[in-house]
Order: sequence, then structure tokens, then C-alpha cells
Amino acid sequence: MIQNNKSKLKKKSGEGASKRARAQGVDAGASSGAGAVTLAALLAIALPTFGQLIAEPAFVLVDTAIVGHLGESALAGLALGSTVILTAVGLCIFLAYFTTAQVGRHLGAGRRKEGLQTGIDGMWLSLAIGITLAVVLFFGAKPICWLLGGREAGLEQAIIYTRMVVLGVPGMLLVYASTGLHRGFQRPNITLVAAVSGAVLNIVLDVFFVLVLGWGIAGSGFATCIAQWYMGIFLAVPVLLWSRKEGVNLLPHWRRIANARREGFPLFVRTLALRVGMVATVMTAAALGTQILAGYQVVNASWNFMANVLDSVAIAGQTLVAAELGAQRFAKARELTRLVLHAGLLVGCLAGIIFVGLGFVAPHLFSEEIQIQYVAAIGMIISGIALPMQGWTWAADGILIGAGDFRYLAWALSLASAVYIGVLAILDFAIGPFVTGVAWRTALLWTAFNFVFMGGRAVTNWLRIRTDRWMKLNKSNS
Repeated sequence: MIQNNKSKLKKKSGEGASKRARAQGVDAGASSGAGAVTLAALLAIALPTFGQLIAEPAFVLVDTAIVGHLGESALAGLALGSTVILTAVGLCIFLAYFTTAQVGRHLGAGRRKEGLQTGIDGMWLSLAIGITLAVVLFFGAKPICWLLGGREAGLEQAIIYTRMVVLGVPGMLLVYASTGLHRGFQRPNITLVAAVSGAVLNIVLDVFFVLVLGWGIAGSGFATCIAQWYMGIFLAVPVLLWSRKEGVNLLPHWRRIANARREGFPLFVRTLALRVGMVATVMTAAALGTQILAGYQVVNASWNFMANVLDSVAIAGQTLVAAELGAQRFAKARELTRLVLHAGLLVGCLAGIIFVGLGFVAPHLFSEEIQIQYVAAIGMIISGIALPMQGWTWAADGILIGAGDFRYLAWALSLASAVYIGVLAILDFAIGPFVTGVAWRTALLWTAFNFVFMGGRAVTNWLRIRTDRWMKLNKSNS
């Protein structure tokens, strides 16, 4: 009897273990399947987002390749003019980031109409800011470019380029705002179409205006202006049609627009701190010499392109994490966070390898002068080494933006920028006079940029992302 009971217990125990094993297998398979679906969702947003992100840097990259053959002064002028444009437009990237985060959380909470209304308000805000910027930069081009270090022929070239390009700034900001809505609703494919067609249009017009009509740097700026407006209209029209179908009010509601501006202000401060660091870099390059400034333009145009590769992963993570936080699924948000951080690191490693390799072959495409090719190669190799770290940093940035952690990002990046500017001041006034070789000056400049400025961002993002405070913010933001 006892033996029979033992046999029955063993049989039941074996059956239970078998069931548990099968259940664990199902759970593991489900978990693996969910991970695959999540990765697919990340890629589905990241790939087309990359296409949209590279629009403005691609315009500058094409301008650099064409204008670089017009001479040293034209390339130096482009460095200053493009810095003005990228800074002005870059300061307004919060239009895309803020709208993506807000719309993503509305979508996660099931509030589709509110999400569309947020997008429409953002588009009106983008036009208001864009028109204001265009007027200010057009008439202030000369003093601004002079303050950045432009002199003589380089200054004149910078003024011409700036005044042509700023006419398209309202269109580019419209791109940002409408793109934020497309991303928030996880429909980014249209942004890829807009970016590719806009880039093709810019290349064709650039070649025609500069090389065929002989308009010089003015033709390059005007080509970019046309491409910017084309993309803005291309992305805005579907949003308007979609919103009208959903019964969303298309007229400007200035109180809501003012609220959006106020809520997005910390994100503007964060972007301002980033751009202040970038402007300080170009000012230091200008102070160190014309050849270093021209080489800086080659590296910076290429780095901006790679940085947007990293940002595509960050924005995909921002979109997905924002939706999970809007639905109050915090465990899923943490799981997505780990995936996005790993993806950012991996993409950064791949981008770094490519960038270092390009440092040996690409500079001659941008200039025929050996010395400029030499300093550009040094900057690209140093920047390529730092890209894996920056890939992780961008991913963490995107996650925190998706969570609405704007205040922390504003404080952290302001601190990193302040430290970096202090280091640049030492380089310019204390080290620069004793280091006369352009190679050493270039190496010091790009080492400071990549490992002090970008490294500072990495440290502050790590200190925040390792906690759960940024996820709890969503309880008040959703």
C-alpha cells in the first residue's frame, strides 16, 4: 500500500514537473516572441525615422561637398553659415521631441483625438517660431556670423549662405512639428519618403544652381531653402487631412499653443545647452585658424549625419516607451529601455567603425587642399572612437524625453555644456598659444568635444536612467 502511494505521488510529481516544464517552455517562447516583436517595432520606427532625421544634415553635407570645391573662403563661410542654421533649427527640435512624447502618451492612454490636437497646435507653434527666426536671422546674419569668427571673404560668404537658407526655416520647423505627430502615432514611413525626395531635390537644385548657373554659395543656400519648404508641405498636408477627418479643430488655439510652449520650455533649454556647446566649438575652431575651421566643417557635417543615425534609435525608443508609460505599463517600459540602450550601443559601435574608416578616405571628397584633408581625417578618427559611447547616450536621451523628464535633461546638459566651455577656454587661451601645429590643435579640439562634452552627457544620463524616478513622472504627465 505504502509503495503504491509512493508510486502515485511520484507519478503526480512527474506529471506536475512535466506541466511546469511545458509551461516554462511556453512562457520562454512567449517572452522570446514578445522580444522579437518589440525589436521589430523598434526597427519599424527607427529606420524611417533615420531617413527624416538626416534631412537637414544631409543638406549641409551636400552643400559642403559642392561648395568645398569653390575654395577655402567659401568652405569657411559655409562652416559659419551652416552653424547659424543648424543652431537655429536645432534649438527648435523640441517641437518634434515634445510632440512625439505627448502624442505617444495620448496614444498609449487611448486618447487619439487629443493626440492629433497636440500635433496641430505644434504645427501652428512651429510656423510662428519659424517666421520669427527667419526675419531675425536674415537681418542679423552679418553681426551673428561676425561674432562666430567670420572675417573678410569668409564672412561675406557666410552672410550670403545664411540669408538664402533662413528663408526655408519655417518650412523646416513645420517638418519637425508634423513629424512629431507621425512618430507619436507610430507611422513614420511618410517621413522617410519626405526625406529621400527632399534630399534628391536638394542635390539636383544644388548642382543646377551652383555648377550650371554659377550662383556660387548663394545657389547652394537657395536649393536648401526650396527643399525645406517642399518637405514641410509634404508632411503637413496628410496631417491636416487626417485631423479634419477625425473632427479636430484646425484653427490655432493660442491658449493651448502657449501651454505647449511653456511645457516644452525645459526641453528648449536642454537643446539650447547642446547648441551653445556646438557654437562654442566652432568659435574655438575659428580662433585656432582658418584651416582648422574648414576641417571642422568637414568633420561636423559628417558627424551630424552619424549623430542622426544614433538619434533614430533614440526616437524609436522614445515613441515606444512613451506609449507604454501612457498605458501605465512600467515593467514593459523598463524592458523596452534595456532593449533600446543595447540597440543604441550596438549602432554606435557600427557607426564608429564606419566613421573611423571614412576618416582615411572621405576628406578628399570635401576639399582639394591636403592640409584640410589631414585635419579632417584626425577629427573623424577621434570622433569615430567615441561613437559607441554616444550611441548609448542618445538612446538614454530618447527614453528620458519620451518619459517627459525635460527638467532633468535641461539641468544635466546645461552642466555638461558649462564644463565643456570651460575646457575650451583653457584650450583657446592657455594651451593654444603653445601648441602651434594644426594636427595637435585639431586633436585637442575633437578630444574635448567627444570626451568632455558628449562624455558629460553620458554620465548624467546614466545617473538618471539607472533609477525609476523618470518613469514615475508619467503619472502626472499622461
